[in-house]
Amino acid sequence: MRIGLPMKLLAFVSTIDLKYKLGCTPSWWQLLKALHEIGNEVIVVPYLGGAVESLWWRTYENSCKLESIIYNNFLKSQRKIANIANPSKTNEFLSPITKNLINLDIKPKIRKQLLNIISKEKDLDFILFMNIPLNHITGIPTEIKREFGVPCLYYDGDMPTILPQYSVSRGFKFDYYVDADLSEYDVFFVNSKGVIDDLKEAGAKNVTPLYYAADADLFAPVSVDQTIDVSFYGHGDELREEWMIKMIANPSKRLPDVKFTVGGGNFGIDMGNAKLIGPVPYSAFREFCCKSKINLNITRWSHTNVYASATARPFELAAYGACIVSQPYKGIEEWFEIGKEIIIVNSEDEAVETYEWLLSSEEERLKIGERARQRILKEHTYRHRAETIIKMSKLFS
Repeated sequence: MRIGLPMKLLAFVSTIDLKYKLGCTPSWWQLLKALHEIGNEVIVVPYLGGAVESLWWRTYENSCKLESIIYNNFLKSQRKIANIANPSKTNEFLSPITKNLINLDIKPKIRKQLLNIISKEKDLDFILFMNIPLNHITGIPTEIKREFGVPCLYYDGDMPTILPQYSVSRGFKFDYYVDADLSEYDVFFVNSKGVIDDLKEAGAKNVTPLYYAADADLFAPVSVDQTIDVSFYGHGDELREEWMIKMIANPSKRLPDVKFTVGGGNFGIDMGNAKLIGPVPYSAFREFCCKSKINLNITRWSHTNVYASATARPFELAAYGACIVSQPYKGIEEWFEIGKEIIIVNSEDEAVETYEWLLSSEEERLKIGERARQRILKEHTYRHRAETIIKMSKLFS
C-alpha cells in the first residue's frame, strides 16, 4: 500500500454497458465514479460486453467480449424455453453447456488477462470483483494473492436473491454460488445484513454490509409540474405481486380521482386503473419521479423479509426528495426513519388512507421528501460507500 497516497484499484465488473439492462449497472457507475472522486485511480474491466470509457476511470477491453455476448444471448433464449417447460429446472438444463464453456474458454482467458494487467500496472493496491459469477473464477483470486500479494475484495449487490434458495424463482440465468470458494476473498461486501451468517457459514471471511446509495448530484431533484399523484417503477412482478395489488391495483379502483402511473413492465397481474407507460430511459427517470406527488417503493419479498436487504430504489427516490410510501420492509430503519423520512403501510386500507392524507397536504409531502434527501446527504451517498471500500481494503494492503 502506498501510505498517504491515493489508491490504485482494478474493478472487474459484471458489465459497465447500460444497454444490457443489468440492474446493478447504474449503481456500479455511481460507485466507481465516487471512488475516483475521493481521490483514487480506477481501472475497469467488464465481464459482459465491451469496455466503456468515462471521465472517472480507464479501461482494459474484455478478453472474452465475443464469448460473453454470445453466452448472454444464449442463456436468455434458453431460459425462456426452460421456464416454459419447467421453471425449476432452468439451471439444471443449462449446467453441462455452461460448465464446458466456462472451464475450457472463459476462465483461462480471464485468468491470463488479470495476471497480465497486474504485471503491467505493477502497483495495484487491490482488486474489486463486482457481481462476477463466483464459480467462473474459482482459484483465480488465490493465485493473484499468492503471486502478487494483491488483496482481492468481492461485492455482491444481488443479495439475497442470488442465493441458491432464491435464484431460480427470481429468474437468474445461472447459480454462481455452486462450486464457488468464498474464502478466497479478503473482504466480502454484500447489500444485505441478513445474509451475513449464511455467507460466513459458506466460507466467506470479513463479510461487511455495503448497501446501495445514490449519487446526490445525479439524483438531485428537478422542479417540474407534479402531474402524477402516485407512481411506481419496476420490471416484473415476481415476488411482489401481493403488495402491487394492495398498493396499486386495488387502490386505483377505490380512488378513481387519483392518477396512478406505473413505469417498467413485464407485469402478469391486473394493474387496476393505473396508467401503464412502459420502460422509462435512464435519462428520463428523474423527471418521472419528480413529477410524482407520491413515489411507491414496492420491493420483492426476498428483500423485504431478509433483514436490511437493500435495493437501489429507496435511496434513489430519497435523493430526489421524493415522498416515499413503502410496504413493510424488515430493516428499512437501518437507512431511514419511519414516519419522518419514509411512510410504511401495512394493508390496502392503510395505503388508501395514506394516499388521501398525503395528497391533501403538499406541505407534509415536501417535509418528508426533504428529510429523506438530507438523510441521503448525511449517510447514503456513493462517496460514503467508496470510503468504506477504501477503509476495508487498507486492512489488507
